[in-house]
Amino acid sequence: MAISPSAPQRCTPEFLARCRAFADAHALPVIIHVQETWLHAGGHGAGLLRQTHGDASRRTRLSAAGTSLIHAVWLSDAEIECLAQPGASVQHNPWSNLMLGSGVQPVRALLDAGVNVSLGSDGCASTVTGNMLNVLGSAAALSKIRGNDHSRWLSASEALRAGTGGGASALGLGGQLGAIAPGYRADLVAYRTDTISFTPLTDPVRQLVYAERGASIDSVFVASDAVLRNGRLTRVDEPALLREISAAYGALSAEFDLADESVAPLRAEMEKVYARAQTLHADWKTCAAKLAR
Repeated sequence: MAISPSAPQRCTPEFLARCRAFADAHALPVIIHVQETWLHAGGHGAGLLRQTHGDASRRTRLSAAGTSLIHAVWLSDAEIECLAQPGASVQHNPWSNLMLGSGVQPVRALLDAGVNVSLGSDGCASTVTGNMLNVLGSAAALSKIRGNDHSRWLSASEALRAGTGGGASALGLGGQLGAIAPGYRADLVAYRTDTISFTPLTDPVRQLVYAERGASIDSVFVASDAVLRNGRLTRVDEPALLREISAAYGALSAEFDLADESVAPLRAEMEKVYARAQTLHADWKTCAAKLAR
């Protein structure tokens, strides 16, 4: 279970406070989308993370320990420092941010500040894929466009750490998930090494992170139970499920078309908002999340 208000610009201060209080009372993680785009940062003056609809106590609660800030692409140095103090996590969604044109998260600056970084795909509805190997490779490769100091690029091992232990810590499951060790849950993924990606086997971590996306997965275990064997799901009839999804979409396609038509008139106004956002200049220092022209 997790508490997941959408984003601060879509929530009242009272609602956010109630979410935080409920999460604290039941020891649940909080997941919220924050400052994914320049509009979220520059368009709200000091940025949503620092502004957060109110006083200092509310700002602190949004970045409290046990909170995962999804995306967190456009951040200032002050905000990164703010996140490090209470122990909040940020979730890096490199493939989603590339596909949606959001920008590049300042991962190295976050790690240097001591912020826990996890990885995510942003969900199939946003990015067409939930493949975490795709996310691992994207995270490591994308970091290389920021600056020429290779020592500050994200290494394959750092990307893997964010995708395993970083994710566990973000959900309050550090010491239970994210490692193969005594006392940890037996949640494991087994990869075949007799494949092109791992032949010859010279640097398993680097080869895994940059491998073709999922082609080498053999088995997946959840709490020691095999849910995937020889590359096939053991508890779900995947072909039947895909047929069911296609049939359901076919039955609803006319309604989807009507929905698309209903929002078409809004596009011109949305373009105006987007054009205004490009002219905004914040008076606070933010890490550049996009390359200059």
